[in-house]
Amino acid sequence: MDHATKDFDFERFYGAIVSTVQAKRVTWKQVSSETGVSASTLTRMAQGRNPDAASLAALSAWAGINPADFVETLKKKSAPESLTAITTLLRADPKLKPEAAKALEKIVRIAYEQLRDGGKGK
Repeated sequence: MDHATKDFDFERFYGAIVSTVQAKRVTWKQVSSETGVSASTLTRMAQGRNPDAASLAALSAWAGINPADFVETLKKKSAPESLTAITTLLRADPKLKPEAAKALEKIVRIAYEQLRDGGKGK
């Protein structure tokens, strides 16, 4: 395994793709059709195998995610707090009314506080 591959978090990347599939309410067959990524590649990814670079690029573009966010060596020390990133995304989501975004933010904040630091809370 080369250096670039071991620094890429494929598990987190695949989790982001799964979340996008759920959010868009599409089937994996539709993902394959819309991205050009073969069904067999998507199946292999579900089994924990890494996609090729072209599939990774196509899925990233389709999901609107930046593959660089999944490279461990590129993480910045000044990265925003997780809650900040999540709440920013919720507030910017055009599919959510402001009150719905606030409700989700509250749920996420409470869960985060309960589960951070290994579930010890504050």
